[in-house]
Amino acid sequence: MAQAATAPTATGDSSLERLSSRYRGATVEDLEPPAALSVSPSDPISHALMNAFERDYTHLTVVSQENRALLGYLSIPRLKDQLQHGKVQETDAVEQAMTRFRRKGKVYKVITMDTPLEELQGFFEGGADGRTPEDFAVVTDGGRRFVLGVATKEDLEDFLRRRPA
Repeated sequence: MAQAATAPTATGDSSLERLSSRYRGATVEDLEPPAALSVSPSDPISHALMNAFERDYTHLTVVSQENRALLGYLSIPRLKDQLQHGKVQETDAVEQAMTRFRRKGKVYKVITMDTPLEELQGFFEGGADGRTPEDFAVVTDGGRRFVLGVATKEDLEDFLRRRPA
């Protein structure tokens, strides 16, 4: 999960400055993301659904049972669609419905509690590669050893609504 390194452009600088003044130094920690809820690839989908609904989560991280390594995620809206169309059953294992992280040749943006919110918004708008929008971000410690939470675009929008102008 290497952090993307891109040189800022003149347009990017003014956009970043505008976002910086909008967030006024706030970081991901200010979003107060709830602790990540992780499931194992071998857990039944019904178990993952029940946990997500109990906590009103839209995304669950999927971690290895052996070493807690982050393997991917489970999008609950996508899972509901897969269930409705018969692509998976509630008795199937999570691994049948999860989205796996591709590690080879992929640039990852590291999102920590200290990441400025303007960077998080940029991630949502263009992803780690600057071209692919993202709906959520996995928040880790700086060394990417521990999943601390999940931040969504909705979390960022709620933060802006709550914060006085």
